[in-house]
Amino acid sequence: MHPFRQAVEARDTDAIEGLLADDVVFTSPVAFKPYPGKALTAAILRGAMRVFENFRYVREIADGRNHALVFEAEVDGKALTGCDFLHLDDDGKIDDIMVMVRPLSGANALAEAMAAQFPQIQREAAGA
Repeated sequence: MHPFRQAVEARDTDAIEGLLADDVVFTSPVAFKPYPGKALTAAILRGAMRVFENFRYVREIADGRNHALVFEAEVDGKALTGCDFLHLDDDGKIDDIMVMVRPLSGANALAEAMAAQFPQIQREAAGA
């Protein structure tokens, strides 16, 4: 089991942040522009933990430095399935996270919920 999965399942935000490279890039399932940097990525992940309900990983696929963690969750009563695609740098830190979700109703619910979180996400990232 990948340490990121263990940290997320334990809801250990400090451990999650410790697994991120300083230059990590987060690609959102609902925003066009990627988000660079450890502080912002960690804040986004904390925001996601606040909006996902009944979150659980259901599958893990690994190939060298690439990992795919398939999850199921609900956001505002809408069921969704998603995948966290992770890439590890030479030091074993996560330098790229891309999240994809389906169906559209779940993605739309996630977009709305995360938009409501974004002022807090920005404050957390600025305070890091």
